[in-house]
Amino acid sequence: MCYQNFKVYIITMKYPLVAASISVFLTACAANNVAPSDDNSHASRAPLTAPVQGEAVLAPNVSTELTLEKVMSDPDWIARSPESWYWGDDNQTVFYQQKRLGNPIKDLYKKSIMVEGNGDKVAYQDMHVAIDNDALLSSDGKSELYTFQGNVFLKDIASQNVQQLTYTSATESQAMFLSDGRIAYRVGDIFYAHDVSNNQVRELANLQMTNTPGGKSKEKSYIAKEQHKLIKYVALQERNASLQSDEDNNLRSENETIATSIFYFGDSKMVRQAQLSPNGEMLVVSVANNQSWSNDGDIMPNYITSDATIAAEKVRRRVSDNRQYSEQVYLLDLVNDAQYLLGYDSLPGFDEDVLAQVKAENYQREGKEYKSENKARNIHTMYNGIQWHQNSNQVAVMMEAWDNKDRWIATIDFDQKKFVSQHRLHDDAWINWDFNTYGWFDESETLYYLSEQSGYGHLYVQPVGGKARALTSGNYEVRDLTKTKDEDSFYFQANKKHPGIFEIYNVNVDSATITPITDLGGNNSYQLSPDETKLLIEHSTTTMPPELYVQDVNVDATAVRLTHTVTEEFLSMPWTAPTIVEVPSSNTKQGIFSRVYQAAPGDDVSAADTAKGKAVMFVHGAGYLQNSHLGWSGYFREFMFHSMLVQKGYTVIDMDYRASKGYGRDWRTAIYRHMGKPEVEDMVDGVNWLVDKANVDKDRVGVYGGSYGGFLTLMGLFTEPEVFQAGSALRLVSDWTSYNHGYTSNILNTPEDDKIAFERSSPIYFAEGLNKPLLINAPMVDDNVFFQDSVRLVQRLIELEKTDFETAIFPVEPHGFVQPSSWLNEYRKIFKLFETHL
Repeated sequence: MCYQNFKVYIITMKYPLVAASISVFLTACAANNVAPSDDNSHASRAPLTAPVQGEAVLAPNVSTELTLEKVMSDPDWIARSPESWYWGDDNQTVFYQQKRLGNPIKDLYKKSIMVEGNGDKVAYQDMHVAIDNDALLSSDGKSELYTFQGNVFLKDIASQNVQQLTYTSATESQAMFLSDGRIAYRVGDIFYAHDVSNNQVRELANLQMTNTPGGKSKEKSYIAKEQHKLIKYVALQERNASLQSDEDNNLRSENETIATSIFYFGDSKMVRQAQLSPNGEMLVVSVANNQSWSNDGDIMPNYITSDATIAAEKVRRRVSDNRQYSEQVYLLDLVNDAQYLLGYDSLPGFDEDVLAQVKAENYQREGKEYKSENKARNIHTMYNGIQWHQNSNQVAVMMEAWDNKDRWIATIDFDQKKFVSQHRLHDDAWINWDFNTYGWFDESETLYYLSEQSGYGHLYVQPVGGKARALTSGNYEVRDLTKTKDEDSFYFQANKKHPGIFEIYNVNVDSATITPITDLGGNNSYQLSPDETKLLIEHSTTTMPPELYVQDVNVDATAVRLTHTVTEEFLSMPWTAPTIVEVPSSNTKQGIFSRVYQAAPGDDVSAADTAKGKAVMFVHGAGYLQNSHLGWSGYFREFMFHSMLVQKGYTVIDMDYRASKGYGRDWRTAIYRHMGKPEVEDMVDGVNWLVDKANVDKDRVGVYGGSYGGFLTLMGLFTEPEVFQAGSALRLVSDWTSYNHGYTSNILNTPEDDKIAFERSSPIYFAEGLNKPLLINAPMVDDNVFFQDSVRLVQRLIELEKTDFETAIFPVEPHGFVQPSSWLNEYRKIFKLFETHL
C-alpha cells in the first residue's frame, strides 16, 4: 500500500516501532521516476495526471547493503532537486534552478505545466527576461519592474516585450513604480526617478555620510587659532572657501536644473535601511555608526591555500565584545529639502530596565547591590522594517530593542514628526527572529502582521489606531503569507494538523474562516500563480527529496507532479523511513516529538540481533530548528547514515528537544539563560523511552551531533556521564562567549550583564564530568563556530588529565562540510566510535 493509506497510522500511534521501515510497505507506485540526464532536456515521462500519494514511493531492494562510501559521496547521485522556483507571467510556465551534474554551478530551467519532462535550460541571452521572480506589478497590472545583474528592466506582460532602463556598471536596486507613473531606483545611497516617457532621470535624494558643509565645525586648537591670526594667507583661503560655498548654495537654490537633494547624516555613519514613499516625496532612513565588523584579534588561519602560505582571514566579532548597537531614524521631506530625526521616546517601554532582575542576580553573586533606573534603550529597525502604504499617507516601521526583549510596529505622525506605536510585543526571554512579516492593506489603512503574542506565531490585522484581531489561532505556527489581490484572504503555510506536517491554507479576512488547500502530508512550500488560480508547490517526504507540483486552489483539487529529478538509484535503496514519536516528557505536559529509526519485523538486517539493543541519538543543530517533521530533512546525509545504522542493528532517535522550532514560544524559550539543561533533560527522556519502548540496553547508547548538536553532545557527556556510553561532537561550541552576538545575546543576554547564564551554559565549565569516550571533529576554516572552541576545550581536557578523548581536524572545511572525502572520513570515525564502544 502507498503512504496515503497509512500516514495517519504513523502519526497518531505514538510508539509503533513496526512502522519505522515504511519502505517495506511501499510498492512501485512511482516506477516512472526516471533518473535525470545532465542536460535535463525533455524525456519520456508518465502522464502528469497521477495524484500525489504523500510519501514518495520507493522500489525497495532490501538486499542492498548501505555503505558509508555511498552515503557520504557527492549527493548528485540522490537528486538535483529544483531550487529557487517561481511562476512565469503566463500562469502556465514555471522556472527553477538546478545544480549541474558534478559541479556547483546552477542553471535556470523553464517548464510548461502542460508538457511532460523537466523543461529546458534558459539560454544566457534570455536570462534577463526569465529572471523576474521578484518583479513588482504596476497598479494597472500591465507591467512588471525588476532588476537583473544590477540593471533595471520593464516588461509589458501582454506582449512580453522587455525594455532595459539602465545599462551601467553600477548596481541599481529597490526598483519601484511611483504613483505618478515614473520609476524609481537606488544606486548606492542615491535615489533616482526615471520618467519612461522622456527618459529623464532626476535625483530624488542623495544620502551623504559626512558632516553638513558650513555647519558647526570642530573647535580649533590654540595653535590653529593663532595660525589664522598670524598668517593672512590661511585666513584668506578660509574666507574664499566660505564665499564659494555660499555661491554654490545660491546657484542650487535658484536654478531648477540643479539637484538640491543632498542630505547629511554625519561622519562615520552608514545607511542601514532607506525606503522611498510611493509618491516619491518622502524617504524614511535609518542610519547607524559605521563600526568594524571584526576586531584586530578576530582572525581565522587558513593553512591550505593556493600559494602554500598561511592566510589570516578576518572573522566576525564575539558576543563577549558586547558591542552596543542602535540606529537613528529620519524622515526626509524631499519636496522641501527638510530632514527630521525621529525620537524613540514615544514608544512604550523605550526606557524600561528590562534586565533589572538579571543584573540584580549577577550583582548579588559578586556581593554587590544593583540599583535599577530607567534609561533610553538602544533600538534599531528590523529587516524589511520600513513599509509604506501605497497612498503615501502612512508608513510603518518595525523596530527591536538591542536587548531583544521588545518589538514595536509604529507609524509616523508626519505633522508632529514622531513615532506612534501601533503594536508592542514584549518577551521576557527574547523576541523571535521569525514571525516578523508585516505590511499594509492597499484599500484601507490597516496593518497585518505575524506575532507570537498568543504563544504561537499567528496572523493579525489591525487598523491604524485600532484594536488587533486574530485571523488564526491555536497550537500551530503560521508562515509564508500571501495576500490576495482583492485583499479578501491570505494564503499561508502552517503545521495545523500535526507539528511535523506543513500544508497550505487560506484564511478569509472578514470571517477568519480557514480552508485547507493541500492535503499532501510531508512538507509543502508554495507560490501563488499571478492569476491566483494555482499553487506551485515544493513537496517532500521523509524519504523523498523535493519535487515540484502544481495544484488548483479549489478545495479538493489534486496536485500534479511537474518534475522528476530523484534518481532511480536512490529510489532503489532500502531506506528506513522514520516514525514520528511523541516521547513523554518528565518536565513538560507536551511530549518531545522525535524521529525513530528501527528495523521493521522481517527486515533483512545484516549481523543484527535486535535483542542486543544498541542505539544512537542524533542531536540536530541550530537549536531553533525542526527536524522531526515528515518532510525531507536538510540532514539528508544523516538520514542515510541512520538507515545504514539500522542495517547494522542500531535503533536511532532524533529529537526536537526544547529550543526547537515548530512548537510555539514556550518550547522555543525554555532554554533562556540556561542552554544545555532543558535539552539534555529531554535527551535523557529520549534514552529512557528507548529503554522502555524500543528494547534498547541502557548501557549501549551513544550520541552525536554538529554545531548546536555538538554543544549538546558535550553537555550530555559532561553533565549526564552515565546516560551515554560514547559521543562525537562535530564543529562544537564549547564556550558561548566566543559565539556571535545576534544569536547568543538573544538567549543568554551578554557576558557583561549575565555571567551566570554564560558560565552555566558553556560546556568548557563542565569538562571535568567526562568519563566516557569522546570524539571531537573540528573543521579549521569555520567562520561560524571557530576552530578555537575545539582548541580551548582540548587544552582544558589535557589539563584535567582526561584520557579517553580524540580529536580529528579537517583543514579545508568550513562549518558545513563540502568535500565528500571529509564527510566520509568524519563518519568513518563516528561509526568506528559506536562500533567500538556500543
